[in-house]
Amino acid sequence: MSAHEFILPDLGEGLTEAEVVAWLVQPGDEVSVDQPVVELESAKSVVQLPTPIAGVVESLGGEVGQVLHAGEVLLRLAPVGANVEGTDAAPETAPAGTAQHTDTTTAPAAAEPGIAVPTDAAAEESGAVLIGYGTRTAAASARSSSAPSRFGRRRSEGTGGPERATAEPTATSSEASEPSAPAAEAADGGEHHGLLEQGRRSPVISPIVRRLAREHGFDASELLGTGPDGLVTRGDVEAFIRELDDARRAPAETAAAPAPPAVTAPTAGGDRRVPLDRLQRAAAAHFTRSRREIPEATVWLDVDATQLLAAKRQLQEATGERFGMTALVARFVVAGLKRHPSLNASFDADRDELVLHSAVNLGLAAQTPRGLLVPVVHGAERMSLRELRDAVQARTEQAATGAFPPDALSGGTFTLNNYGTLGVDGSAAIINHPEAAMLGIGRLVQRPWVVDGELAVRTVTELTISFDHRVCDGAEAAAFLTYVAGCIERPVSLLADL
Repeated sequence: MSAHEFILPDLGEGLTEAEVVAWLVQPGDEVSVDQPVVELESAKSVVQLPTPIAGVVESLGGEVGQVLHAGEVLLRLAPVGANVEGTDAAPETAPAGTAQHTDTTTAPAAAEPGIAVPTDAAAEESGAVLIGYGTRTAAASARSSSAPSRFGRRRSEGTGGPERATAEPTATSSEASEPSAPAAEAADGGEHHGLLEQGRRSPVISPIVRRLAREHGFDASELLGTGPDGLVTRGDVEAFIRELDDARRAPAETAAAPAPPAVTAPTAGGDRRVPLDRLQRAAAAHFTRSRREIPEATVWLDVDATQLLAAKRQLQEATGERFGMTALVARFVVAGLKRHPSLNASFDADRDELVLHSAVNLGLAAQTPRGLLVPVVHGAERMSLRELRDAVQARTEQAATGAFPPDALSGGTFTLNNYGTLGVDGSAAIINHPEAAMLGIGRLVQRPWVVDGELAVRTVTELTISFDHRVCDGAEAAAFLTYVAGCIERPVSLLADL
């Protein structure tokens, strides 16, 4: 029986490459359909990919840290019960930028670049949401204790303490025999908060933390993190930088000790150049395209949200459940888009056509450790308020780490941006291309407001809608905005549309 090849699928949104962060399995492991097998970092998020094929892992398609391209072999699986040779040996890897090839009679053929065509077994068995592989959702999986990872391998339980996430050296024997200057310095002094150590691969989620360390001449993953499971936090990096600064100011008699990592030298004028990481480059290109292609306009409106806050309290008292403001406004937005479908649309410039989307796939602008991302709640028009609340909450929890399922960052048709959580009233936001509009919610503040001819103190917010003027005119955008505002000011009015 021949082995199957799991091809790296299209990750959506035009993404064609991803870096291997961690393998969740290793050669010799038996895996089931939809079991996550690898963590990949694309330009937009860290995702766990499930296998569409059951079997025994025969070989891995790349090393941790290697960039793989859509259409390349990610994993080779032998049928269950087959004799997998060489499971104790190092996993087979493909050179960067190339794919591994085995029996051409069983390898899936690519219908187009980045889109994998499933084998018969994949078509019959898989359910995970992967282009070319199926439709069900896979659950997240913990890393195997012995599987290779960019963050190193976790030591066995019981050796924990503050070093419970200490990584085993992953360098070759020749590399490990030559400790770096930071590692030697840590061994000499023994008092550094971060404890740089060659071969250590602690988890570092935030690109800001990675960049801050890189600017000061060291790799953040070599620190011993103080966060959950040894996660390296910004505080860990800043503490180590302070220690390096103190070491540079030490008395002359300590000058014989190895020097700390060199700080990146500024230019003659004092400026510093900081290279963009993969996510930042993708975001910059996306923002630039939106501003270049979309003739956007913006209208805004102050809204009395006092009754909405009262309705929110009554709803929570009646159900014993919590309902956030974002979920409530999202429900009004979905109802408004049904009335004004031209805002739930996109413009096809190649064909000069307006594409009116049947589904409301609601994007939620979110600040994550990896930067600004827009995870999507798909099929929001079919959801009850409780279902929509749960979906929004799930995306919010995923945003805390910046790790989303493969389909979570694609397919949006309209974006809701609650930038009031940042303490601002309004913003002329950049539309999330190729969508046609974005609604922003400002902070909730108490202001004097005229009610029935008398001055009163009310809780007020500002709604702002940015829209593509090719898709609709200002009257349509204003009608949508006033409808949502009316629902916020009189939530009971939505009952007529339910």
